[in-house]
Amino acid sequence: MPGTFEPLPGGGAAVALDDVEISIIRSLAVQMMELIGPGPAGEGSGDPLADLFAEGPSEPPSDPVLRRLFPDAYGAPGGTPQPAEAEEQRAHSAEFRRYTENDLRAGKRDNALAVIRSLDALSPAGRDDAVLKLSPDESRQWLGALNDLRLAIGSRLEISDEDDSDLLFHLPDEDPRKPMVMAYLWLGGLQETLVATLMP
Repeated sequence: MPGTFEPLPGGGAAVALDDVEISIIRSLAVQMMELIGPGPAGEGSGDPLADLFAEGPSEPPSDPVLRRLFPDAYGAPGGTPQPAEAEEQRAHSAEFRRYTENDLRAGKRDNALAVIRSLDALSPAGRDDAVLKLSPDESRQWLGALNDLRLAIGSRLEISDEDDSDLLFHLPDEDPRKPMVMAYLWLGGLQETLVATLMP
């Protein structure tokens, strides 16, 4: 899937996508929204001030993908702190999560929804490709969504660094992980070219 983002004059980005590519990205964005779930009280209580101070969860999510999307704020990965230090890090992480996770979830839902809406506005039927044109703000939302999708897929594939993805690239075609690996690498290419369009 060779589609890459190109910069637009005056800002923003464009990419040509075919029906299959549109379907894949849209499906992944819908799954991301389902995984993240609704807000703490549906999509808000109707009282913006109450929503602003609504407390979120204090414990990390049990799903490994959600743990990757919403990691603890304190504690070095791979480090082994002393028990007292580890307990302090857990307490700080719980406090941080309580006041930030709802907003983080809302932002990720907004990014995924922006992807879905922009794809739904395309109509490639009868043509090989449709050209998706994004404003600078839409480009940033797409960048956030692409990053989240790659983190989610990488978590399912147990990819912890680029060396892991290089090894997975050489999987035999009959390996059931192969389609997910190809999607992971393709999304990475889209993400990389979109970042380039946002550079000054």
